[in-house]
Amino acid sequence: MTPVSVVVITFNEEKNIGRCLESVKGIADDIVVLDSFSKDNTKSICDAHGARFFEHHFDGHIEQKNRAISYAKYPHVLSLDADEALNEKLRKEIKAIKENFEADGYYFNRLTNYCGKWIRHCGWYPDRKLRLWDSRKGKWTGENPHDRYEMVKDADIRYLKGDLLHYSFYTIEQHMDTINKFSSIAANMRFKRGQRFSYFRLWISPLWKFFKSYILKGGFRDGFYGYVICKNSAHSTFLKQVKLYQLWHKEKTKK
Repeated sequence: MTPVSVVVITFNEEKNIGRCLESVKGIADDIVVLDSFSKDNTKSICDAHGARFFEHHFDGHIEQKNRAISYAKYPHVLSLDADEALNEKLRKEIKAIKENFEADGYYFNRLTNYCGKWIRHCGWYPDRKLRLWDSRKGKWTGENPHDRYEMVKDADIRYLKGDLLHYSFYTIEQHMDTINKFSSIAANMRFKRGQRFSYFRLWISPLWKFFKSYILKGGFRDGFYGYVICKNSAHSTFLKQVKLYQLWHKEKTKK
């Protein structure tokens, strides 16, 4: 039986973390929570579920997730976000894998709940995520806030059935707040890379994003909330360009 460490990063997640940790009962041989100094009851909930609780200032999703892995007791890691939980089918798959952990990593589908509705289109499903792996053979990388786990070349990566349930946004206002926050992070990353503002991208990218999400990816099949998601996704694309423009304009006025 291969022991597995479950690793989660948190900040003010009292609404979600209990559900997340409850879903890994019978799977986790070790639970690590790395928190960014929450002000709510996150710590007490984690303590109640037997998690080893650590704190560190948040300096980026990629940095924090790699740091969290360093606290794990075992090299084989199941990495979850606080607002995620395993469904029963995925739990059974992971239990079976623990008896014979043959591959270097395993990915599975993520199904998102938006304002109480499960979203199966909009480009949001199956949204495959690599979350179970031998941590000696990879690391978190990507571009904040959009991290991804990258394994070594020629790693053996396989697929597990079942869904990782993602309880993303409880209200549209919460979604808009996240869009505003993440678009600022993305614009700053592009500015640091030297990516220039483009009027073409400002005009075309949001239109293309909506068309792709709502028409090509079938967002219309998710009804009202499908439309809201696709419009918000287009708006996020627009904001990234607007904020990139502001950063370059501010840089120009310094000279």
